[in-house]
Amino acid sequence: MTDLVTIKNLVKYFDIGPNQRVHAVDDISLSIGEREIVGLVGESGSGKSTLGKAVVGLHNKTSGSVSFRGEVLPQKYQPRDFQRHATHMQMIFQDPYSSLNPRMTVGEIIGEGIKLHKNLDNAAVRDKVAQWLVQVGLEADHMSRYPHEFSGGQRQRIGIARALIVEPEFVVCDEPISALDVSVQAQVVNLLDELKNSMGLTLLFIAHDLSMVRYVSDRMAVMYLGSLVEVGAADELFFNPQHPYTKILIASNPEPDPKHERERVSTTILGEIPSPVNVPAGCRFANRCPQAMDICRQVTPDLITMTNLTEGAAPRDVACHLYS
Repeated sequence: MTDLVTIKNLVKYFDIGPNQRVHAVDDISLSIGEREIVGLVGESGSGKSTLGKAVVGLHNKTSGSVSFRGEVLPQKYQPRDFQRHATHMQMIFQDPYSSLNPRMTVGEIIGEGIKLHKNLDNAAVRDKVAQWLVQVGLEADHMSRYPHEFSGGQRQRIGIARALIVEPEFVVCDEPISALDVSVQAQVVNLLDELKNSMGLTLLFIAHDLSMVRYVSDRMAVMYLGSLVEVGAADELFFNPQHPYTKILIASNPEPDPKHERERVSTTILGEIPSPVNVPAGCRFANRCPQAMDICRQVTPDLITMTNLTEGAAPRDVACHLYS
């Protein structure tokens, strides 16, 4: 599989005062192949959304790099960079209420991108908007309405149409289902899966619901306090987690199959999550890990590839001293 997006040693810090920095994303490396969906999971505050925004240029990069088809993207985007890359990379935002301009009609919201990036006349733009409204499960005559006239699930469909109408190759989905009812979540995920297959999309899918992420993803990446702790094939990671943090996350997720037996793992995480301003030495999960050793509090574990798993299992990347 050819890599479409390559993230290498990406760091994003936020300066919040004299000698104080929020370590939102700290030395993350991850490759995403063409037509692959990578699910990114972790607790709130782990840096998932910041990573996604840094990848598409909405956050400046403190250090490290993001490459698209082998081209290193700018550390700090200028207007011309957004203009150039918007047709290749897009983002679907978490909140379908605040991400749509209430003063613009749906037609204006969805059509804005192709007006800026495609050489189309007004009639062609309207036809394209109508086509996309139908494609995301709405009606063509909805283009004259305003966002407040729609439900949360419908607004998220509008956000999807706005992102995909410019026909990007890569889309960051920043928790696109977290604000929706469970039944609507499934509809939106199925829609994204259909569009991925029909358009050949590559997705970075950020979410809290591990079952949903496993359902839609080819691979899963688990993030904790700005760092990746485990990356692997979605089913294998979900049913056979290796990192202690991943095991606790999976164990705390409801199991829809009553016949499936999981490894018995305590779902209680010890202690408090460390501050991203004062990141502890060693493994960032050490103060909460039930299997922590002395070395865990002193040395930061590298994300290493494990090959000695069960027979037939794909290699797994894990950052844990238990396997070093």
